[in-house]
Amino acid sequence: MKGDIINIEAHHEEAAREIVAHLIQVIKDRARIYTMTVGGESGSGKSEISLAISNELKKFGIKSVILGQDDYFFLPPESNSEKRHTDPDWLGPHIEVNLDLLEKNIIDAIQGKLIVEKPLVDYNANTIETQTLDLKDVKVVIAEGTYTSLLRNIDSKVFITRNWLATLEDRKKRNRGKEVSDPFVEKILATEHKIIAGHRYLADFIINDQFEVTIVEPERMNEY
Repeated sequence: MKGDIINIEAHHEEAAREIVAHLIQVIKDRARIYTMTVGGESGSGKSEISLAISNELKKFGIKSVILGQDDYFFLPPESNSEKRHTDPDWLGPHIEVNLDLLEKNIIDAIQGKLIVEKPLVDYNANTIETQTLDLKDVKVVIAEGTYTSLLRNIDSKVFITRNWLATLEDRKKRNRGKEVSDPFVEKILATEHKIIAGHRYLADFIINDQFEVTIVEPERMNEY
């Protein structure tokens, strides 16, 4: 998403190194594109972990692309916020987020398409554009966002357990308008917490509040 701020710190890099260390040989041996998700609550570090993983893969000569869920909202940010205020049901996967399109873009990549068109949100302009992604030589696709753990055609899933109460300082750094001081937004985040509480059980890697990585089912890595 245009206008987003991503600050990678040492704990993001360390978590990424540990995850990539467990996956690198599988990724190298895979004939097709390898797919990953990074899920978690707002401000938990999804974008940072995703970019840190991408940077770590680059050290092994592996090219990756990141698909951010924020680009797949049906409405641009300001319009989506207004819709949330007027429609109490306008929240969650498949309601305000076009997960089907994100899934389609991932499937296109898996099937070997070299060019994929995706939406691109401009936060400051409150618009949604079309972005053309060149997937030539791309070996890994990383989808990051609150609800990405629900995506199906995924080889490995990462979930960050930090909740919206623990992410306040990170959300301040991101500085998206006045959302940090908005009681309505805090209410939305509390609801999202309930919606995705069980997503940690879909994950292959869990990152806790201290950014320590737990491998949930390491034996599965050999199945992919």
